[in-house]
Amino acid sequence: MCCTNAARAQRPFLGLCSHPSESACGEADEIETDRDSFTPATTTVGDGHWVVEAAHSFVDNRGVPETHSFPELLVRRGFGDNLELRLGWNYEVGGAGSPVSGNLPSDLGTDAELERESRVLYGFKALLTQQDNGCPESSLILQGFTPTSGESTTTEMSATYVFGWVFENETVWDTALRYGTGSLEEDRFDVWAPSTVIKIPLGERWKVHAEYFGIFSDGREQETSQHFFSPGAHYLITRDLEIGLRVGWGLNDQSANFFSNAGFGLRF
Repeated sequence: MCCTNAARAQRPFLGLCSHPSESACGEADEIETDRDSFTPATTTVGDGHWVVEAAHSFVDNRGVPETHSFPELLVRRGFGDNLELRLGWNYEVGGAGSPVSGNLPSDLGTDAELERESRVLYGFKALLTQQDNGCPESSLILQGFTPTSGESTTTEMSATYVFGWVFENETVWDTALRYGTGSLEEDRFDVWAPSTVIKIPLGERWKVHAEYFGIFSDGREQETSQHFFSPGAHYLITRDLEIGLRVGWGLNDQSANFFSNAGFGLRF
């Protein structure tokens, strides 16, 4: 049986507890950002905590200019252990929208001209269930994206449901399904983005992961389907500060050739 609306701290700092999901560890926990992978974390930031995340993404597109996405800023504030508010901002320049971050909408563009745009992000994340026997921990993220510069003036929305388990060896398996609205000039369509990631600890401060994610349009005049494989790693400098790098390769002709994403997360 799942525990609903249970008090939940961040997953504990590796090596300090016998099981990462045990809330008995109290303050002996670690920061867990949403930017470590395309699949967001199931955890919230915790009551009274702030988490600031930022990154730079490079995307080597096929047939159009490369894309740079930065600072991918996301500020998260915990209200109780089950709810956080989210505010962010990002700037993109390139021949297509960045598909790298699950916090950002993608316009799935295919034109060969260079475009610049920025968006503000706002929304919340709510913890739905806590891991209990076979029941996974799960959360819901609802977000809006409003342009602050560029040709687009359309506000987009996204909803992400993420669930996962922490195993006895501290390996994490998380899976998410993201739905968003999309637009390209006068074309309006839906975007679906499933993903799954395995995160494995190496010692007390390193984690490595392997991930699949896809991005699919629905109702677009010219439908698109993108598939990616992405490994990565992150390092805990302290319990409240981490740095991370992930890379990825497109698995079909409509995907980007390659991407890289490097960034950090700070909790206070």
